[in-house]
Amino acid sequence: MIQVNKTANTLDDGIKNMMAGAKDDYKRWSSNAHGEQSQWAKDSVAEWDGKTKVSQGKKYVKVVQDTGVFAFIVKEDFKHFKKGDILKAAGYNAPALNSARGNVLTGNYHIQWTGPLYMDSQRRLRG
Repeated sequence: MIQVNKTANTLDDGIKNMMAGAKDDYKRWSSNAHGEQSQWAKDSVAEWDGKTKVSQGKKYVKVVQDTGVFAFIVKEDFKHFKKGDILKAAGYNAPALNSARGNVLTGNYHIQWTGPLYMDSQRRLRG
């Protein structure tokens, strides 16, 4: 898991920060105890950015990594969500609306290469 502390002025920059954190976590996960990676892992890291697709919807920005939805990002404040909130996917076309996992504009959230973490999990991990 990586902590993303960078703030952003735009959703695009925030999404780039989030995916850079996920990529860094993947590098760490795919390395051995000496920090070395197999050729397959090196190739996967090199292909990471090309496998990230961002598409605009009415309420959300959908971030797809390879063939699965990585996260949805809230485009404008609504209900109990703020612009930039990171939402886990409930399915390919819809986010889970239970709680935000962080905010790409304000930073200070944890991310894994597999996706965003619950905020409660983050608090437990810190202490």
